[in-house]
Amino acid sequence: MAVMETTRRYQRPPFEDALTTWQALLTKRCLSTDLVWILEENLCFEKAPGTRARVKLGFQTQFTAYPPDAAKFTYHHFAELDARLVFYRLGTNAGRSICILLCDAWFEPKNESDGYVRRDDWLVSFYPGAREEIEEVNDAKRWHERMVRGRPLSAVDFCMTLAALRELKAHGRVLNPDERFGLKILHSLRRT
Repeated sequence: MAVMETTRRYQRPPFEDALTTWQALLTKRCLSTDLVWILEENLCFEKAPGTRARVKLGFQTQFTAYPPDAAKFTYHHFAELDARLVFYRLGTNAGRSICILLCDAWFEPKNESDGYVRRDDWLVSFYPGAREEIEEVNDAKRWHERMVRGRPLSAVDFCMTLAALRELKAHGRVLNPDERFGLKILHSLRRT
């Protein structure tokens, strides 16, 4: 029986190299390289009847803590997956670029006409987005009334959650549902 040699069609770069490429693209497009990285829990969807999607996207950093090394941890986790990884800029706020890392095969067909700059040798895309301002939500009432369900699927739905990031840091990987359930039972037994 002959052994078949498999070759990867891409090689992920170190986070620092991908980040340098991202910042160079932002500079070329005259966008801020002062980056604020966010996770799913930092996204704030609100009803906006006058818009096409009837939803507007904002973000918050006040109600959900964001670990300073989250972008690097997220990148390393996503880099292990055999799916396109995306550096995605949501918009500008107070002179900063609000960014999020995404990963899913859903991004594979996305190209320049969709606003994505592809690096197929890395299986990475960069989405610098528009120059539009994105609002930071600091009002607790607005945050609690945000849309959690019933909104259209969008690119940002393929991002890292804070819970998954905590699991990566604690266990070196994202846990499966059975493991999460087992940990909840152990924690409840310890409290009694």
